[in-house]
Amino acid sequence: MRFLAVDLGDKRTGLAIADEDPNIVHPLTVLNIPIGPLLVDAIEKAIQEHGADALVLGLPLEMDGSVGPRATLTQKFSEKIATQTSIKIHFQDERLTSVAAEEHLSQSGRTHKQKKRVRDAIAAAEILTDFLATRSNKQ
Repeated sequence: MRFLAVDLGDKRTGLAIADEDPNIVHPLTVLNIPIGPLLVDAIEKAIQEHGADALVLGLPLEMDGSVGPRATLTQKFSEKIATQTSIKIHFQDERLTSVAAEEHLSQSGRTHKQKKRVRDAIAAAEILTDFLATRSNKQ
């Protein structure tokens, strides 16, 4: 099974891809498209281009695990994707994935501008890595 991960942002959305076996996650790209119909179209195109069987959306829960305004926005956005596509959608807690992505980038030798261009795709890869690890632990 092939998964496409989405790290949803107001202005930039990161994408990553992985096959369930082997669990090798690849950051794909950052879409510089604000939340809305054009972003749904771009995600649908990525699903088709990469042959994704399922979507994994990072769910930005509050630090106490509760659903806040940001997680609600993500859930509503997922409904728009579900309406436009027939892909199965999973959610993965994304708390601290941006911190992990920043940690990876801090040792990369890239400039601030270069880091900004890839940060969200790396965060999407972190989300997908966590999802696959959780999935394999349940089996």
